[in-house]
Amino acid sequence: MRRQFEAMVIGGGPAGLAAALALNDKGLAVALVSGGRPPPGDGRCIAVMQRGLAYLSSLVPGFGDGGDIGTPLNAIRIIDATGALLKAPTVTFKAAEIDLPCFGLAVPADKLAARLRAEAESRGIEVFDSALTRLIAGEREAHLTCDDGAAFGAALVVGADGARSLVRTQAHIPARDWSYPQVALTCIVRHIRDHEDISTEFHTREGPFTLVPNGERESSIVWMVSPGHARRLAALDDAAFALAAERQCQSLLGAFTVKGRRGHYPMRGLLAADPTGRRVALVGEAAHVFPPIGAQGLNLGLRDVASLAKAMPASGGGPGAPETLARYRAARRGDLTVRTVAVDALNRSLLSSFLPVQVARHAGFSLLGAVAPLRRLVMRAGMA
Repeated sequence: MRRQFEAMVIGGGPAGLAAALALNDKGLAVALVSGGRPPPGDGRCIAVMQRGLAYLSSLVPGFGDGGDIGTPLNAIRIIDATGALLKAPTVTFKAAEIDLPCFGLAVPADKLAARLRAEAESRGIEVFDSALTRLIAGEREAHLTCDDGAAFGAALVVGADGARSLVRTQAHIPARDWSYPQVALTCIVRHIRDHEDISTEFHTREGPFTLVPNGERESSIVWMVSPGHARRLAALDDAAFALAAERQCQSLLGAFTVKGRRGHYPMRGLLAADPTGRRVALVGEAAHVFPPIGAQGLNLGLRDVASLAKAMPASGGGPGAPETLARYRAARRGDLTVRTVAVDALNRSLLSSFLPVQVARHAGFSLLGAVAPLRRLVMRAGMA
C-alpha cells in the first residue's frame, strides 16, 4: 500500500533533516527516508556560521543556546606551511573585528544530526530508516520505492542524499563531477594547550591541515593529504598518528592523544547542472560538493533549505509545481556557482607549484594581514 505525502525528503543527514523541519514549518505533510546510516562518530566537525545558527534556531527553538551542542569559533587563523619560495604571512580573522561574539559554532556531525532528528520526531514527522531504490517523477507527482518494499507518492521530492545521490541520478539531472589528488583524514584529538576557541588552518602543499575547536582541550582534525600519504598515515596506530599530526601543526597545542575513530574521505567536487528536476529539488551535497575549506559545506546546504522553503507557494501551484521549482532554481544558481569556483580555486592554488600562483597567494594574504578594511570585507562576505 502506497503512503501519500506532500513532500518526501531523501537523506537523514543534517541538510535533509533541516529540509524536513523547514517544509513542516510551511504546513506541508512531510516524511523523511533516512537511508538507514547515521553519520559516523569519526571526528567530523561542522562549522555552522552565525547565519546558519540563526536559521537552525528558527527550526529548533533554543538551538545552540549556552553552547550545549558546539564550541564557539572566535577566530580563524591561516598559517602558510607550504614551504613555497614566498611564504605568505599568517592571517587571523577575529569575529570581534566585525562586531560578532563568534563566527559560529563547531558542532560534531553526528551530534547535530541527532539533535535535528529528535526535533523532527517530536513534531510527529515520520522518519523511515530505509533506503530509496527507485524514483519515477510524473507530471503530477513522484512515485518512490524503498528497499524494504515501502512505496510513497509525493508532490515534491527533496534529494538530500549526498554526493552519490540516487535522487539526482533517477531524476536525470546531469552534474559536473571531478576529483582531487587528496584524501581527508579526520579524528578528534585531546591536547595539552588551550585552543582558545580559535580554528587554525595550516596550508600545506597537499592541502589544509585544520584544527577545529571541539570542547575543552579537544579539537577535530581535518588533514588533507595525497592518497599515498593517506595510506601511510592510515597504517599507523593511534599513538604514531597523534605524533605525526602534532608535528604537522608544529606542536601548536602540545602533545596529542587520539580519541575515538578515525575517518578517511577521498576528495571530490560536484556541481549539479540544475538544482531542480521534474518534481525534484536538490539540497546539500546532492547539489554541490567541494573540499572542506572556508566552512562552506553545510552552511551552503542550509541556504539551499531556506531558499526552498521560501519558494513554497502561499496557495495554489503546489510544492513541486514547475513555478515553485523555478523560484528555487533562480534563488540558488548564482550562489552555488560562485562558492564552488572560489573554494576550488583556493584548493588548487595550494597544490600548484607554479610560481605566479604562489606569488598571487602571497600577495593576497599579505593584503589581508595588513589592510584591516579588506580583511573585514572578506569576513563579512564569508559570513553572508
